[in-house]
Amino acid sequence: MTIHATSVKRQTASTLAVCLLLAPLPSLADFPEKPLNLTVAYSAGGATDFQARIVTSKGDEYLGQPVTVINRPGAGGQIGWNQFVSTGATDGYDIAAYNVPHFIAQSIMYDTDYSIENLQPIANWGADPAVLIVGKDSEFDSIDDVVEYARANPGKLTVSGAGLYVGHHIAALQLQQSAEVTLKYLPTSGGVDALRFVVGGQVMAGFNNLSDAFRNQDRIKILGIADLERSEDFLPDVPTFIEAGYDVDDTSLNLRGIMVPRGVDAETVDYLSSNFIDMFQDEGIAEQMKEGGSTLRVMEASDLEALWKQQQAYLTELFAQLETP
Repeated sequence: MTIHATSVKRQTASTLAVCLLLAPLPSLADFPEKPLNLTVAYSAGGATDFQARIVTSKGDEYLGQPVTVINRPGAGGQIGWNQFVSTGATDGYDIAAYNVPHFIAQSIMYDTDYSIENLQPIANWGADPAVLIVGKDSEFDSIDDVVEYARANPGKLTVSGAGLYVGHHIAALQLQQSAEVTLKYLPTSGGVDALRFVVGGQVMAGFNNLSDAFRNQDRIKILGIADLERSEDFLPDVPTFIEAGYDVDDTSLNLRGIMVPRGVDAETVDYLSSNFIDMFQDEGIAEQMKEGGSTLRVMEASDLEALWKQQQAYLTELFAQLETP
């Protein structure tokens, strides 16, 4: 019997088609199959890094895989975030810690690779107000002391912060406008260096994260908090700027969470959001955060999308009004 090549090809094609239909399709049940890479655009030991390691420490339990933190500090977060959007995969394995208003403000003021257009929020874990700090031996004991010196010595009051157009810088700009003074703002690579500058006397004052300041109270004095209310849990005796008579609100409040590049499929985004939220609310993680002076504020992706758009509009208007260097 003669078997034609065409017939063999048809049978082979049919067999292959059946095999493909019977083969198991990729499923989200298989995700994740390897560790997730979490970019932190700040130095190890700073507030973002400190908190990110706590809130993702139970990745094995909640995701089935560990979360590996990769520090890429520099330029107030710009180096790490630029690299993340340039090289991050859209398969759900590449994630990054965000800081709002930081990355949104920078995308407005600089030609960054990142913006709310190409980044997508997954879940928010916390909120960290900016605080005004001075060295333990400083002559300043109040916000008024700092302002009075700045008025008497225009441009001579040096103030550190974790980069340009981050929460610390925004708080400094607001104080400068409200008190009608001129500050000499010195941006650093992150909160760790900004705090070190204050402790070491390289600057006369600084804006820093409440959580970092709380953990270093033995080395500094905390004079004011840039929020609408006092921090009753951590710094109940520290007044807000508004209490002291200065129009410095919570615009600089640092929200932290997890984001991915735009393009990750919706099912993976939902999976990540749900499981990260569960992990952030774990009792053990919540206790570690509290011990470190870090406030939990858990928010879902849909709420964050709206918040990011609001911040974009508000900061664009704010920077048009503020006198910036």
